[in-house]
Amino acid sequence: MQTNFTAEQLTDPGIQRANEILRSCVHCGFCTATCPTYQVLGDELDSPRGRIYLIKDMLEAGRPADEKTVKHIDRCLSCLACMTTCPSGVHYMHLVDHARAHIEKTYKRPLMDRVLRAVLARVIPYPGRFRLALLAAKIGRPFAWMIPDARVQAMLRMAPKTIPPVSRNDDPQVFPAQGERRMRVALMTGCAQKALNTDINDATIRLLRRLGCEVVVAKGQGCCGALTHHMGKEDLSHASAAANIRSWIAEKRAGGLDAIVINTSGCGTTVKDYGHMFRTDPLAEDAATVAGLAKDISEVLVTLGLPQGAPKGLRVAYHAACSLQHGQQIKTAPKDLLKRAGFEVVEPADSHLCCGSAGTYNLLQPEISADLKRRKVRTLEAKAPQVIAAGNIGCMMQIGSGTTVPVVHTVELLDWATGGPKPRALET
Repeated sequence: MQTNFTAEQLTDPGIQRANEILRSCVHCGFCTATCPTYQVLGDELDSPRGRIYLIKDMLEAGRPADEKTVKHIDRCLSCLACMTTCPSGVHYMHLVDHARAHIEKTYKRPLMDRVLRAVLARVIPYPGRFRLALLAAKIGRPFAWMIPDARVQAMLRMAPKTIPPVSRNDDPQVFPAQGERRMRVALMTGCAQKALNTDINDATIRLLRRLGCEVVVAKGQGCCGALTHHMGKEDLSHASAAANIRSWIAEKRAGGLDAIVINTSGCGTTVKDYGHMFRTDPLAEDAATVAGLAKDISEVLVTLGLPQGAPKGLRVAYHAACSLQHGQQIKTAPKDLLKRAGFEVVEPADSHLCCGSAGTYNLLQPEISADLKRRKVRTLEAKAPQVIAAGNIGCMMQIGSGTTVPVVHTVELLDWATGGPKPRALET
């Protein structure tokens, strides 16, 4: 794609990177075949190619974002299926992230939009606040029908039936390895996950220790910054990311780290991109180190080697989170681990398509999200599974709200298969 940025514009690192990405696009349209929003809406401007044209026009002109551009960029899930499909290697993620930051700086949203986005940015990344919000939503859910805004209704419906008690395993501490120590790893405990499902971190710690890992929950870590990053709120996202970088680098210097283990794939995609996010920052070197240490739990388990398990007689439908299969290009490891542990693994049709969760997308774009959820649940249930496994809390919540089949994290099944407790979702 030909671009026409001025020399002055190209002195901006963000524009320079956008220019590189735009020039790699050859207009082929392969991305439209795997774009969920294009599948649902059928509008070229709701495909990656269409959004690329809108972003190019906005950035080249150096103008503020307009309503049309904002509408179509907001409808993007950032599922990154287009990056898996693209034969030219267009790094759409960096481009759309830059566009969102530009929108945040130059476009004044309607009041209700600003309020909702501000609430999400100031509540979900903080487990204590999020727990209170979930409790309030649980109380207000019976009255959701009285609220005209579909986004607020979606927020009220998000609250789970039960809110788990705080897990003290998420506090800063060190868990010694069982037997000979093979690795020393830091566990990212996350933010929303600590309020929605504490079993995931608990299972991760048990499993890693059983396989010879010393597990560190580092002091000072918190939200990865993904939620605010995808809203274009760079100051907030970078502040969260910087706190993590300092926390993990301090732990690395103090006792050494072989990996930073992440069991929420949406977070993993962002942490692995810290090197790019901080490329012009004084933290650039440390950020690149952290990004290099970041590993999805499935990557670490493959390295450690999971014991071969006897057949469990349990049919597991594996849902591939977009942030794992497209964002991190991890496609076979979770399935191979489940099979090795003794589970029968099946995959739904169109497994490359998003379930509609996508961070806060299901709250800010509830109608499109609900359509994608129905499609995903239908293809999963068609496999007649006894349980659905996923590697991302957002996907688990999204799919779980549309099916009666139990939904668990992959690591919960692997923990159970190697001596841990049966996942709570299977007990009930």
